[in-house]
Amino acid sequence: MDPNPTSATSTANRRIAIAVDLSDESAYALRWAVQNYLRPGDSVILLHVRPTSVLYGADWGSTSIADADEGEPSEEIQQKREEDFDAFTASKAQELAQPLVDANIPFKIHVVKDHDMKERLCLEVERLGPNAVIMGSRGFGASRKNAKGRLGSVSDYCVHHCVCPVVVVRYPDDPAVGLAAPAKVAQTDLASGAVVESDVEKDA
Repeated sequence: MDPNPTSATSTANRRIAIAVDLSDESAYALRWAVQNYLRPGDSVILLHVRPTSVLYGADWGSTSIADADEGEPSEEIQQKREEDFDAFTASKAQELAQPLVDANIPFKIHVVKDHDMKERLCLEVERLGPNAVIMGSRGFGASRKNAKGRLGSVSDYCVHHCVCPVVVVRYPDDPAVGLAAPAKVAQTDLASGAVVESDVEKDA
């Protein structure tokens, strides 16, 4: 199966959204997209849903709260945490985007805040109107313990609810194999609504 949702003969430039949660899985999916999916003329939107609280939902681990006291933090402390978390998110997103920079692929980083990642991802995809969405997953549709909010637990929802094709790149069991190994791709069939899985080899 051709992983690209548009015809190979199409000359229209595509806008591809890559949903990232700043985890190893989404970093791998972005590198896979650069190597196997994106083509000249494409532009990329890195889409990240940031948790509404710095204390919950951070996919790289919760923030360290050195001054954690009983009761609610003061407004000043909470504002400082939010600012620090925003800066950290921006830094991580820029780091994640380096393969796009190296490949001279134009991109922008789109960050929104919400407590519900899966629903907000689909809403932003509808609003932004990309031709396709790419996201990473350790196991397609599988929920892992202590992984609430990660792409691994929301990819199935996005495949069935996003308005455009969704490509889910499975994170390899052994990351050391690199991008040369085939990636498991699950893609929505717009005509039937079914989810089709296939192995996609790295381009030569």
